[in-house]
Parts: sequence; C-alpha cells; structure tokens
Amino acid sequence: MDQPAATTTRRDFLKTSAAVAGGLGLNFSLASGVYAAGDDLLKVGLVGCGGRGTGAAREALNADKNVKLVAVADTFRQQIDYSIENLKTQEKIADKVQVDEDHKFVGLDAYKNVVDSVDVVLLATPPGFRPLHLKYAVEAGKQIFTEKPMATDVPGVKSVMESVKLAKEKKLGILAGFCWRYDYPRRELFQRIHDGQIGDVVAIYGTYLTGPVKPMPAADTRPKDMGDLEWMVRNWYNFTWLSGDGLVEQAVHTVDWLAWAMNDVPPAACTAVGGRQIPALGGNIFDHIEVNYEWDNTVETRGFLAQRQIPGCHNENSLVVIGTKGAGHIGARRGGVNITGEKPWTYEGPSPNMYQVEHDEFFASLRKGEPLNNGDRMVTSTLMAIMGRTAGYTGQKISWSEGDRAILNSKESIVPEITDGWNTPVTFPKMAQPGITPFV
Repeated sequence: MDQPAATTTRRDFLKTSAAVAGGLGLNFSLASGVYAAGDDLLKVGLVGCGGRGTGAAREALNADKNVKLVAVADTFRQQIDYSIENLKTQEKIADKVQVDEDHKFVGLDAYKNVVDSVDVVLLATPPGFRPLHLKYAVEAGKQIFTEKPMATDVPGVKSVMESVKLAKEKKLGILAGFCWRYDYPRRELFQRIHDGQIGDVVAIYGTYLTGPVKPMPAADTRPKDMGDLEWMVRNWYNFTWLSGDGLVEQAVHTVDWLAWAMNDVPPAACTAVGGRQIPALGGNIFDHIEVNYEWDNTVETRGFLAQRQIPGCHNENSLVVIGTKGAGHIGARRGGVNITGEKPWTYEGPSPNMYQVEHDEFFASLRKGEPLNNGDRMVTSTLMAIMGRTAGYTGQKISWSEGDRAILNSKESIVPEITDGWNTPVTFPKMAQPGITPFV
C-alpha cells in the first residue's frame, strides 16, 4: 500500500500500548513477535450482509494475509447466501471465506452469535440497530468496524458514547465507516486547511444531491403474511428509526466533511428547512433537507448543507471551504481536490481506494498492538446530522448543548425495543411536520 503524504493527519488515531493487550479480547497476545509479523490468524465476522457489508468484508480480507471470514449474520438468509457467493467469486480472497453452515446465523439476535465467534466484527446492518450491536461487541472485547451512521436518535448516540468510552478503557479498536477520512486527496486538503493555508474558515458549503437510495414500494406489493416489523426492516431506508433519514444515513458523509473542516468542533446551533415533495408510500423520511450550522467562534463560521433524494434532479456531491486567504474545493464546478487564493494547490499524489485504505490501516494497527479508534469524531458527525434532521423536522432552532432545545438533551427514542422477534408490535411512524412536530 502506498504510504500517505507527509501532511496526512493522524489526530484521530488513538495510540495504545501493547503492554495492556491482554484486555483486547483476542485469542493471542498482541505484543507477540509472531502476531506483529502477521502470522497469527484473525477471525473476522460480518453482521449485515448487504452490499456495504459485503464490501467491508472484501476489504477486510484483502487487508491482511492471515485473516479469515468465519461467521456471518443477517436477518434474512438470502442476503447471507448472496454475500458469501459474491466473496467467493473474488480470486484474491476466495480461500479466506471459510464460513461453515453452522456459522451462518439468521435472525434479529444473530449478531450475538457472530460477535461471540470472532476477533474482529464488521457491523453493517441498518443503523437503527447499530448502538445495540456496538455495545455488545465492545462489552465482548472485540475489534470493530462500524458503518456510518452510528445511531438514529440521541439515546442511541449516548449509548454509542458509552461504548466508545468503554472501548478506550479496554484499548479496543473502532474503525468508523466515514471512509473519506482515509482518502489521500481529502486528507491532504483538510490538513492544509488546518495548517492555515486558506486562513480562518468563515463559511462551508456542502452538497449531497442524489436520487432515492431504496425507494419505498407500494403497500399493495406487501405479502399478506408479512408482519409490520419485517415490512419495515425489508424497506429500512424509508423509516427514520431504521435509517435516520437521508441526511443522517447518506449525507452524513458531507456532515462529516463540515466537521472535519472545523477540526471536529461541533456547531453551537443550527436551523433547517425540509419536507417531502414525492409521495412517501408509507415511509416517513423527508426527501430533502437543507441545514444551516453556526459555530460560536471568533469569525462566527457558518456551514451550509443541501441534501436531496429526488429522481430526475441535478446530482452533486461537493464541498467548498471558504477562508480569509483562499478556498478549498472538492468536486463540483472546479473538479478534483484543490485550493484557490493566496496559496493555490492541486492534489497530484496517489489516490488508492479509500475503502481499502481504511481497512489496511486498521488491520496494520492491530498487528502493531496500537488499535485505531475513531470513536469520538464518529459520534460528533452522527450527532451533527441528527441535530440537522431535528431542526428540519421541527422547524425550530436546535442548539448543541445550551437551552431548551439542546440536541444533547433530547430524550426522543424512536427505535422500538424488539421484545418478541418478528412478532414485536411496532407503530408506523408519521411524517414530521415542521412547526407542529415538537422537540422532545
């Protein structure tokens, strides 16, 4: 793997001591010379066998010479079969896919079986389940890759905060699915911004304009014997408790760019506008939200984010960071990754696959006995996205930690407790109405 440019930031990497490796929950010593050389087997498990989970498994198996996929879980068996078949078609990793039939776990609680069977677990289910899965994996002492976002409501975020705290105490690694943080061009751009090349950051504008990710099917296509919970899970993207809405599930990548530009210092407050222009067919997510974030710093930085998931519209995923001495750009009008102004610059270095880079660096950190932990920043970006959604849903100005509408004080729990498997009664959530939907 090509090495990052010298300007690459490593602020997010939690360095730990091999001397306390016994608390990692692995079946070998991280401090051993054999392990450091990569000669000890790392057993990998996958929870959530959709496209992103299958991709994460592929990258994990490519990241280290002595890893094997030994256990998988999903709520639906056909997803497991699809994922394993897909992985076995890839020549470089086919022999590392060694999942016995009794290690293909199906069901809402199947994640526990995978976590209990492996050293490294990849969490890639719909994000409504993420806090529960992350909590179990950390308590079990496992190394973790967790897809973004990490929760869909504030109680879920607070659970994740506790898991991150415990992971630090146990010296566990947490690799977050904010993949752009492992992209070489963007790493160098943000490092230059942090080093002052564009001066003080005064404004940031990001876009995530695209079509629907998983359009909601019409109600009359639902099988008669399918329960409400299964119908929701099969169409998870269209329900806020499962996906978080398009802003929290997908455009959170752009939220993460805004946070990155501000050195992961959260905004003081935000307002937002949003709604639904195309019929939701039973789902309850908005199809567009635009958020306006405010930072309480000396230059009163403002951040703007436009998110839309409507077919037939202009598509764009871009960022401009405007400073007192120049501007940093990702995509859109100027293309590429560059800086204009007093000290212009264009990235011209290597651009390896960021998905692979994040797993390469994560497994390398495990071999060194210094697991990476992205926990703090992944919490900030997830909560910033939920903050923006809340402002859009309620029509109110939402603060970070001060006042009656502080997002950190929200007690709204939108994820139902699954007490009876697929038979658990669930209520179809209503679409939010700005000005009517209260802040809870």
